[in-house]
Amino acid sequence: MAGMELGEQTEPRGGGAAVTDPRGVLRQGRAFLDFFWDIAKPEQEVRLAATESLLRHLREGKKDDELKYTLKRLVEGLGATREAARPGFSLALAQVLQAFEEIPLCSILEQIKEKHNLEKVKKKLVRNAAFGNFFGVMALFQSGRLVKDRKALLESIQLLQQLTNHQTHLRDLPRKTLIDITSEVPETVFEEVLFDILQGDLSSAFTSPENLHLLLVGMQKFPGVLKPKKLKKLFGSSTVVNKENVSRLVELLKSTAKSEKEDKKLPSVVFDLLQVALKEGAFELFWNEVVENGLLKEKSGPVSYMCYRLLGSALPLLSLEQLQVVLKGKVMLHYGEHVVATQSPQGFKFAAEMEGYIDTFLSGCDDPERQLAVMMGFSTLTNQGRPVLLSASRVVRHLQAVALQKYISWLKDMFLRPDLDCCLDFSSNRQKQNRQNADIAQQKIARLRKWIMHRLVNIIESATRKEESLVMDIARFCFFHAFFVAKKKNSQIAEASVLPSEPLNERDHTETENYFFGLLQTLNTLPVLGDTAKAAALREKHVHGVTAEGKLWIFLLVEYANKLLSTEHVKAVKPFTEEQRDIWERTLQSAKNLQKKENKSDSAKVGAFQQLLLSMAIHLFKNQSETVEVLSDLLNCTEKAFSKEAKKKKADSSEPGWVEVMVEILLSLLAQPSLLLRRISKSVFVWICPSLTKRGLQLILDVFDPNQEQNEESAVVVMEESNKKTKSAQDTDEEGSEDSSDEDNTDSEDEENEEVDDNFRSQLMKVLQGGNALEEDQSDEELDDDAMMALDKNISALFAEQQKRIQAKKDEKDRMRKEKILRRDFKAKVLDLIDVFLVKQAENPLVFDIIEPLLQLIEQCMSSDSDKQEVDFLQKTASIFKNSLCRNKQYCKRVASLQEDVHALVQRLVKKACKHTDSAVALYYFSASLYLLKVLKGNTSSAVPPPESKKQSDKAKQACQLLNPGCLNVKKVAAVYQQALTQFLSKRNSPLTCSMFHDLFKRFPIMCKPLVDTLVEFITAAARQHQQAMACLLLHRVLLLQELKLFVTEEEWEDLISRSISQVTQCLKTLGKPIMKAEKEKVAKSLELLNFLLKTVKGQKLSVGLAEVEQVLLPLQQLEDIRSSPRLDSLYWNVMRWLNHTKPKKDKTATKPRQGAEPPKRKKKGFLPESKKRKNRKKGVQENGVGAGEDGEAAPEEQPLGAQTPKKKKGLVPGGSKKLPSKGVRENGVAEAGGGDLPTADGGDAVADKKKKRKRKNRKRKGAAGDEAEQVPAAKKTKGSVVQENQKKQDKAKKKRKVKQAPVVQE
Repeated sequence: MAGMELGEQTEPRGGGAAVTDPRGVLRQGRAFLDFFWDIAKPEQEVRLAATESLLRHLREGKKDDELKYTLKRLVEGLGATREAARPGFSLALAQVLQAFEEIPLCSILEQIKEKHNLEKVKKKLVRNAAFGNFFGVMALFQSGRLVKDRKALLESIQLLQQLTNHQTHLRDLPRKTLIDITSEVPETVFEEVLFDILQGDLSSAFTSPENLHLLLVGMQKFPGVLKPKKLKKLFGSSTVVNKENVSRLVELLKSTAKSEKEDKKLPSVVFDLLQVALKEGAFELFWNEVVENGLLKEKSGPVSYMCYRLLGSALPLLSLEQLQVVLKGKVMLHYGEHVVATQSPQGFKFAAEMEGYIDTFLSGCDDPERQLAVMMGFSTLTNQGRPVLLSASRVVRHLQAVALQKYISWLKDMFLRPDLDCCLDFSSNRQKQNRQNADIAQQKIARLRKWIMHRLVNIIESATRKEESLVMDIARFCFFHAFFVAKKKNSQIAEASVLPSEPLNERDHTETENYFFGLLQTLNTLPVLGDTAKAAALREKHVHGVTAEGKLWIFLLVEYANKLLSTEHVKAVKPFTEEQRDIWERTLQSAKNLQKKENKSDSAKVGAFQQLLLSMAIHLFKNQSETVEVLSDLLNCTEKAFSKEAKKKKADSSEPGWVEVMVEILLSLLAQPSLLLRRISKSVFVWICPSLTKRGLQLILDVFDPNQEQNEESAVVVMEESNKKTKSAQDTDEEGSEDSSDEDNTDSEDEENEEVDDNFRSQLMKVLQGGNALEEDQSDEELDDDAMMALDKNISALFAEQQKRIQAKKDEKDRMRKEKILRRDFKAKVLDLIDVFLVKQAENPLVFDIIEPLLQLIEQCMSSDSDKQEVDFLQKTASIFKNSLCRNKQYCKRVASLQEDVHALVQRLVKKACKHTDSAVALYYFSASLYLLKVLKGNTSSAVPPPESKKQSDKAKQACQLLNPGCLNVKKVAAVYQQALTQFLSKRNSPLTCSMFHDLFKRFPIMCKPLVDTLVEFITAAARQHQQAMACLLLHRVLLLQELKLFVTEEEWEDLISRSISQVTQCLKTLGKPIMKAEKEKVAKSLELLNFLLKTVKGQKLSVGLAEVEQVLLPLQQLEDIRSSPRLDSLYWNVMRWLNHTKPKKDKTATKPRQGAEPPKRKKKGFLPESKKRKNRKKGVQENGVGAGEDGEAAPEEQPLGAQTPKKKKGLVPGGSKKLPSKGVRENGVAEAGGGDLPTADGGDAVADKKKKRKRKNRKRKGAAGDEAEQVPAAKKTKGSVVQENQKKQDKAKKKRKVKQAPVVQE
């Protein structure tokens, strides 16, 4: 930037020949020059905007001098030092040349060569010059005019050839640019202009990758010029890919791979060589000899990655036969080994990049056969039976419908009849070492079937061109092989038409079963398929999990299962008993009945119950014994939920109603590992919320009751979930169980270990005593070998038993930890039901029953462990309590019959808030009480209807709403909060805070009047200073509320203000002489309150006596603690202002000016005195008639001794050690200080007078500076006077020396 600025300053001088009016261009303003600054900035957006603005300015101005200056600046900028500036200037130059076609390219190229001459430039600027030439050629090429101008084209190519010698700076950029330019040139221009100068590069094509790339580009772009005969003349062969050139091509490609390894893309020369090989018909030779037998033998990463990229890039260019050759070759096998070997996080993974190549090929290919060949090729690249391609890969979304159908059919056929011979199978080195297992074929088949099943399930999620028949086909296939086995072939059932070549074992059925339930979850959330109008209407309603006809997918699967159960040639993996078959029939009939009711009643409610029934019916194939009981209860509940008789009856009997049973079922389903069942359970709960009873809600709340955790049923639920859900977690946790321990139980563990150690020690003593090993009279030598062996056995048995005991304790501890985690997870799921109920049924009176359990749950979490799971659960509970309950705008409007209960609940909550030790928990209890106040006040009492008038303003309506207490018993509630307020202002450690009561007064102004007297009383009655401050603060905030005046009369208001002033006055009377730190906050709050009270008295002209206040406040002015505190001092005088007292101004004791000193004249800012200007210095000396020596000695007089500059120590008097007056004497031509023609006496007097005047001026300046400066303490003044006296002494000494010097100089 500094270089550019220097260029701008020097351009008008050096560029006069090129620019007709240089100063005129630069004088037009900074806007034009700023374009070039912005072009050089590193931000790309700024550069582009500046280029556009420059072009617009040049088009609109149409000034030749600006255009010439622009070209000059842009050509200079091509060789800028900063990397970001060079492409910016190059692009701008290209745009200017494209916009103004009258500019000849040859002249610009000459300017570039002249400005960035590589031969004349300095050595350290060679790099900039090389880049300047290169970016200049790039600008000419990007302008689009270079191809049309043959002369400029020829010179540009020659310049690029010269730049290839500067590889240290430009690397291969000139070669690449040359190739790009060549590819854009017409064939005639290439033949007539470029072929002769490029002939040397083309003939040496096999010497460097760049020359080979140039040849390949020329062969593809200009086949009429580079014919086989001409190629033979150039390098001896009519083709590029032949047996003679294989070795040279391999070496060139290796060097290319290693030089471009950082780019992580396929080099262009390799892709062009592939295209030439295809054109010459030598693809098989190229692939087999050059790639597989040449490049793959090089054990290096860059070469291998280049082969993989070549494989992916070649897919769109190959025919079906060539694809089959490539996909079964060595490159594929090598790629598979790489994928398996680099599964560690540290390794570079090429699998994602290869998936991108496949995705690009499938999206751009319209041939279903080639699409199918690629998918089958990558699906048969297997590692011991498991394909390398991810089973969840989304590349299938680009498959044509025909190819997708064939691919699914091939997958199903491979599942039934696994053909391992058609797979390109390999094993890693570790797997080869572990080949001792004889049943390797069965493992391969199991791995292949598992992958195929996941692939089929994932197709439903990933494929975009799928139809309902295809989805149903996959779902039926998965369901059949999960739960059924075909005895014989059956043409009526497609899944039983082909028998498996290898029967499915139990593990295969289990894996397929797991994938099927994942498929059910996908079907449940699947949008409606099809192009019909009905399907589009369902999609607009965001309906999921149904077909275009409105039927549930799971209902179709249940019908299919029913068909399989009635077929003789098919048997279930787990056959049904008569009871289970009866439940199955009932469930199917109930689902059909619900299907008929869907049009009559709410379709969403019917769909939720239907999904729950059918999902449990499907689970009957998985867990028969557990599902039968649940299904039986669920059927009864469904019948009661949709029957008209059940709605008329009021369940007063002791047996549980259908809602309670339904809640128990849903709670049991929430403990299941199936995500589908949990989601369906929540959707069903939404629909049974309106019918939820108190007993049903209590079942949900019992989950959070710590006393209920010891119940057997809850333990069974948790253990069931633990057995099903965390098998893998148990396996992983057992490995590190030695290190896992709870911090909270360390003390108890130490005690147990001590007890164990004592028991073990006593047992060990007994063993040793039994073997006579501890007797003092006998030594170890006296025990024979048999006794020693017996003793060893006993000791080893004892230690083994002790080890088992320790391991059992660790296992028990691990089991308890896992149970705790599962129990917490289960509570979190049940907490979602509470959230749903609070949101959907906010007006239900049962909400009041949830408040206390939620608060108890928060209290438990606050006092429990602080691990992440507990913290997350606490945050979730607190969020539900705060957002779904307290901040919910909807609340119960039927509280008239529950007034007593709600008031009692308010009393309990406030009392618990007061008794609690933790302020954070107390805040939740207090907030719950405020929520209940909102409910009570928002309900209208039937006894006192609210007054209604037709002509009421908005303010009047708001006032009526504030005055109307609703169902709130103000007197009763005020007594509760009065006790809490009294405790807050009297108890030492109260959990209540000031913000709680401020929130109470702000949200419910109706509570201000009953509680304000307590606040006034405790201004003086509070026992502690901070409590008195809190009373003043709360009273101040209450009095600021405008709504308070609606509840008090004018007399009451005046009395309240009077009593408040009196209390604050009494409070201020008790101040001690030294105000303690605790008292300062009380004083501040008291003064703030008093300021408001006095302002109210003066503003409303109340008849309140203020004499006592004034008497108390006046002495406070003298307190040093108030004066030293800026805050207290400001508050104090704000109060005194209302009593007609103003703050006295502080007298600033200014320094006394010296006697006889004149006021200094202010100099004008920004102007130098005439004597200081360079042009008047010599003139001033001559006018005074004195040499500069006298004038130059004023400066040493002002400086302290020894501060003379080195310049004044140079000239010495000849014959002595005295100093010459100044250097300026010699410059003016005066040899001596006295002067030749001047009289000695008069001249001396004049010099003395001038010195005195100069001294006076200096004194005046110092005096003026002292007057304008701030006051300093007395100690500093005395120190300053001492310095001035020293200065006077120094001045006198100087005068004496000067008097002594004068005779010497005159002589």
